[in-house]
Amino acid sequence: MRWSAQELSTEQTGALPGLARLNNLVRSVRTPEFAGITFHEVLAKSALNRVPGQSAMPFGWTINPYRGCSHACSYCFARPTHTYLELDAGKDFDNEIIVKVNVAEVLRKELAKPSWGRHPVALGTNTDPYQRAEGRYRLMPGIIAALAQSGTPLSILTKGTLLRRDLDLLVEASGVVPVDLAMSIAIYDDELQQSVEPGTPSTAARLATVTAVRERGLDCSVFMMPILPFLTDTKAHLDAALRQAKAAGASNIMYTALHLRPGVKDWYLQWLARDHPELMSRYQELYATGAYARKEYRIWLAARIKPLIRAHGLERGREDPATGGVRSSALGRPQQGNPDAAASRPGDGQDPFSRFATDRSAVAFPADDRDRTDDRGRSAVAFPADDRERTGRSASEGLALGPADAAVRPAAYARTRRSLIEEELPPELAPTLF
Repeated sequence: MRWSAQELSTEQTGALPGLARLNNLVRSVRTPEFAGITFHEVLAKSALNRVPGQSAMPFGWTINPYRGCSHACSYCFARPTHTYLELDAGKDFDNEIIVKVNVAEVLRKELAKPSWGRHPVALGTNTDPYQRAEGRYRLMPGIIAALAQSGTPLSILTKGTLLRRDLDLLVEASGVVPVDLAMSIAIYDDELQQSVEPGTPSTAARLATVTAVRERGLDCSVFMMPILPFLTDTKAHLDAALRQAKAAGASNIMYTALHLRPGVKDWYLQWLARDHPELMSRYQELYATGAYARKEYRIWLAARIKPLIRAHGLERGREDPATGGVRSSALGRPQQGNPDAAASRPGDGQDPFSRFATDRSAVAFPADDRDRTDDRGRSAVAFPADDRERTGRSASEGLALGPADAAVRPAAYARTRRSLIEEELPPELAPTLF
């Protein structure tokens, strides 16, 4: 189904005032496939965002293809960013999604500048790049290809099982630049998960995505963030979560207690008052002094979870101190005695990209991965019919080699077939999307 017939006029009664004033707004779209959600397509003026850092990390770089997120997590710390467009941090954040339709094209131009230093770039540290709309807009392949082609390391943090659509491309990119992936899976109680983050894929579907990533030879961290006080901090819940993450193949675990910034706190407490009113007084006491849980609680939580992490044979991973996402392997290991200090190179004088000089061929999805769907009956990898027409292939097909062919690839293949990175590179001018 094409979306052109669903276009709304920004001049019509009820148009959102903050968006209507944007001179880069292309159109606003509603479709029955995404009931209750309006997509506002804009032309981005820039793609790379410089994020002030902390400690020894002077800054970080991020890309946000979307603003707002249909995952609708009650605790999402990015909610206040919607208020800049006179949208509220509650329902508008969930239902009024800003889509930067030309973000890949703009990014490629920015990466081509002589001043670009190939700094690691993080995706998913604000709003999720693999939320449901990505299945329609397909912005991430162009972004990944542009970063890889320019020699820029990248990391992705997501709750979206749609990540599996791009595994062929990510495997190819990992042979060129450092690629670091993480799946956010905070809640391992199905009923609670559907209540507090109703727009997300199920915990089981996300764990299956971790396994799919690991089967392709890539590392995948699991972010157990946030841990919800008095809801997901029991020993039984933490033990079950770590056991499932280990079984899925998690490379490491990262965790932190819930923090409630202004603009997020009110929305989360509304949910809490509706679903768990018995906890309201305890939360008001725990967060009486600010956005973070009291120090005593955080010390107690660390003492509870650290032995469980060790018991399950897992290690605690490291966040990027600037972006809050998964730490890029391009930064090397932190210097001993200073956990936040990043070595400029991962070895003694070695080029941080030297280990990516060899080619690693992509391996095709197993048949069951091609057919696997998430718990809502949506395919984890397949395009809608009109997306197949636009790309000329299904998401699971890509240009992947079969396992036998991957071992010995004829030289003629390399001469006659373009790589996925080349195929996904955005043109200088964005084509018509729909």
